[in-house]
Amino acid sequence: MNQKNISKPRILTGDRPTGPLHVGHYIGTLANRVKLQDEYDCFIIMADLHTLTTNPSKEKTIGINDRVRGLVLDYLSVGLDPEKCTFYQQSRVPEVAYLSLIFSMLVTVPRAQRIPTLKDVLRDLKIEKPSLGLLTYPVLQAADILMVKANLVPVGKDQESHVEITREIATDFNRMYGEIFPVPKALIGDNGTLIGTDGQAKMSKSIGNCIYLSDSEDVVNQKVKTMYTDPTRIRPTDPGHVEGNPVFIYHDAFNDNKEEVADLKARYINGQVGDVEVKTKLALAMNRFLAPIRDRRAKYEGKTDLINQIIDDGSQKTRLEAQKTLSEVLSAMGLQK
Repeated sequence: MNQKNISKPRILTGDRPTGPLHVGHYIGTLANRVKLQDEYDCFIIMADLHTLTTNPSKEKTIGINDRVRGLVLDYLSVGLDPEKCTFYQQSRVPEVAYLSLIFSMLVTVPRAQRIPTLKDVLRDLKIEKPSLGLLTYPVLQAADILMVKANLVPVGKDQESHVEITREIATDFNRMYGEIFPVPKALIGDNGTLIGTDGQAKMSKSIGNCIYLSDSEDVVNQKVKTMYTDPTRIRPTDPGHVEGNPVFIYHDAFNDNKEEVADLKARYINGQVGDVEVKTKLALAMNRFLAPIRDRRAKYEGKTDLINQIIDDGSQKTRLEAQKTLSEVLSAMGLQK
């Protein structure tokens, strides 16, 4: 791999390997990462240890490496470049667990319990007895971020509280032991979450209301055909609602023919176009959007050795960074000569 310009500000971002990425991920984070990779030194984590916080069963863990490779394939397909980004698998950098243990001594239990997303996870996954690992999830995430001394962390608005506890940990450590860590800032993207094809919630792998980046043209056509639309509209001649209508939300996000979108909206509001035409044109637009992603995917699909090498190289580089950081931490604390 090419040597990156270490003078660039550093970013840590990534995903849990729970399954294939979808167009909601593209809108929410991936498109922004593709832009950022030219401006920043980007570390992209496949956070497999984080998946254990909600389901550590062997049924789930046994397929993690395959899902990690799937993530890398999705990253490559959208245009993330391993010559510009460092892709690494979290579990291949064991120093993060050591650093997380040290950081856990700096965070009180009440502070960890105040993370807003914790309650959301418990509710959404119907977890009645959370593991200790789930409670300390933000501390492990702080170790991920500070281990590579990231300056910025691109996150959605709902994850901003996780970066805040990382900032607190960095500040407290620096005050107690000396200036080791940058205090990272959250980089909040302009785009929000994308509503699911069912119109009921955000696009989510666990719900299955997704259009995946890896979906074929036929699959996309079928998913768009069955998309939720305006429930108050019985006949094509009935005036329809555009605001909040998933089909038009997707048109706005993915249809590059803005004149067509404006025309469809006007006719829909006036009862001059049916759902079939609106969805047919959306399917064409979605497949037009996905075409270059499919082309890039085809270049890497089946090249397991290449993908493994990308993960190996990135994980090795990240581990060297982690070892250096951990050595600095232990020295600053007086635990290492």
